[in-house]
Amino acid sequence: MRVFERVVDEGGFAAAARALSMSPAGVTRLVSDLEDHLGVRLLQRTTRRLSLTQAGEAYLAKIRHILNDIDEAHAAAQADTQEISGILRILAPPVLATHILAPVVAEFKLRYPKVLLDVFVDSPAEPPIEDYDLTLLGADASFDADIVARPIISTYGVICASPLYLKRHGEPVSPTELTNHHCLRIKFPGNRSRSWQLINPNGGANGVDLTMDIALEPAFLVNHSDTLLRATLDGAGISGLPLDLVAAYLKSGQLKRILSPWITGRFTLYAALPSRKFIPARTRAFLELLTEQTRASINDVMRDMTEPASGLPQK
Repeated sequence: MRVFERVVDEGGFAAAARALSMSPAGVTRLVSDLEDHLGVRLLQRTTRRLSLTQAGEAYLAKIRHILNDIDEAHAAAQADTQEISGILRILAPPVLATHILAPVVAEFKLRYPKVLLDVFVDSPAEPPIEDYDLTLLGADASFDADIVARPIISTYGVICASPLYLKRHGEPVSPTELTNHHCLRIKFPGNRSRSWQLINPNGGANGVDLTMDIALEPAFLVNHSDTLLRATLDGAGISGLPLDLVAAYLKSGQLKRILSPWITGRFTLYAALPSRKFIPARTRAFLELLTEQTRASINDVMRDMTEPASGLPQK
């Protein structure tokens, strides 16, 4: 099972053999023996590529859980005598990989040098959560997927600009003044680029948010959050970005929050898991550090924010 899994992950028999310190012939024989035992072909082999059959895809999804459970059973039995080790496979979209995951890597490697972080950066429409130990997801308040997901931190979108832009164009004092500014907008399906809905969490009666729709002509449209952030940092205009992505820039003064207490929405960072059972120690350790460092970074900035910090989930 492990050899078959590695052949798929490495993309070929020779690569799997190198990763497992085995001979290519030995790897080929073990996969063939497995197919003979099951009575079904798991892999389609050609001279140019290797691909899973339908049966192979279903079998791989099942054995990943089995092998994970076995690893966890071994880890639990040996916890008193061995350090945390092994491979931790993580899937993250580009913006979360850059601003949330990458800052944790150095400290994690100091604490757990025997764990290999194997990170795949991608933004699939339907993340293959079962193929990874951990999948980072960012979602708004409407998120209701039927998956095992743990909230890391809940924050909100802030309206911000660089000091350079504000020096050149002045700082708006009310949301309606945004129509006279260069507004940089993120675009995605269903997003109204020429109408910006803002929320005042302190403005409504009986604890209800006050909302305002601002009609405007965007100066810049992009479907990539990092590009939007870079343009904002360089003084191109005013944008709305999740606080967890811009916390460090607000703290350093590279960006300034404007129009407080207005926000652009509420967001939660989730860590999705393939199963509730037998979470490996290395996964738990990474989750704890990710939560610890992300919340610490946000809380440093939130002390000066209008939105109350009580909105964050506690450990």
